[in-house]
Amino acid sequence: MTERQLRLGLFAAATLVASSVLALDTTVPPSGLPAASDYSMRILPERPGVVSWKTLALVEPVKQGDRMLPKFAATILALDAKEARVQGFMIPLDMGDRQKHFLVSAVPPHCSFCLPAGPEAVVEVFAKEPVGYSLEPIVVSGRFAVLKDDPSGVLYRLSGAEQVGAARATR
Repeated sequence: MTERQLRLGLFAAATLVASSVLALDTTVPPSGLPAASDYSMRILPERPGVVSWKTLALVEPVKQGDRMLPKFAATILALDAKEARVQGFMIPLDMGDRQKHFLVSAVPPHCSFCLPAGPEAVVEVFAKEPVGYSLEPIVVSGRFAVLKDDPSGVLYRLSGAEQVGAARATR
């Protein structure tokens, strides 16, 4: 390869990188990015008998003494210690293709090291039997718990859970 060919190749590579960077739209709309529950509504339609992510978003942090604690809406508190169904995207917490302990999120994960949403858009799941990992959304059912002061920051948990179906995403 001649020096001229090498320079042309480097120029072409630099042009390609520059055009890719310029094509990337990093602007945020004036109204801001949508909340996870709003975004979820676009890809996971609400289903009868399944707790809505809009409902689970009805929580706000309040200062109590020197701590911030969640204040839940009455509709969320009514779910505590009851059987409930949640739909969403599985985020595995263990190794392997079958999971007994995982998270279900209102939005699909985009990075294996990051949570895709805030604590109001994630439910921790402890399954009776391992559930097969899938990139497609699932519906799980179990005993719902509202966690008012969990040290890990989790707000919602399903225990004794089972997969009861697949959710229909509209991506």
